[in-house]
Amino acid sequence: MLRASILFFVLAIVAVVFGAYGIAGISMGIGRLLLMVFLVLAVLSFIANMVSRNNQTH
Repeated sequence: MLRASILFFVLAIVAVVFGAYGIAGISMGIGRLLLMVFLVLAVLSFIANMVSRNNQTH
């Protein structure tokens, strides 16, 4: 998911260089959405890992 986010950001930069501002805006929005989803899932995974590690020691 992080790779897809980076890909959309690169696509947005290329689109701006060629003057396709509509495509750049859409690509930037999709990239931002994917990045936020990735960050939320990473934080949830980290919390779940900490909780499960806590339960195993007791």
